[in-house]
Amino acid sequence: QEELVESGGGLVQAGASTRLSCTASGRILGSYSMAWFRQAPGKEREFLAGIGRSSGSTYYADSVQGRFTISRDNAKDTGYLQMNSLKPEDTAVYYCAASDEGFYGPLGPYNYWGQGTQVTVSS
Repeated sequence: QEELVESGGGLVQAGASTRLSCTASGRILGSYSMAWFRQAPGKEREFLAGIGRSSGSTYYADSVQGRFTISRDNAKDTGYLQMNSLKPEDTAVYYCAASDEGFYGPLGPYNYWGQGTQVTVSS
């Protein structure tokens, strides 16, 4: 069973940067396209960014374009979400997802999801 594990969340100050990581157990993450989502309290899950199996293709939501960067290191079997200029409204649980069919857009679909990591941005 494929499992995704996010890490790197925590409490950060507004304006700061942080990087989330996503690793996989059970299979090689490089075989999958990946995406990052978030869900804030009382809100629906929001697509942030996706990346193809190689690092050549990416897709960003307008809300994070220019502030967030998705990347992956297939040699380390890890995906990343670099988040800069964080705002209090970025506070949410952040999830990584993976698709074995190569999807990396907002609609996926995604076969595998992590449990999420909390990011709290203080003002």
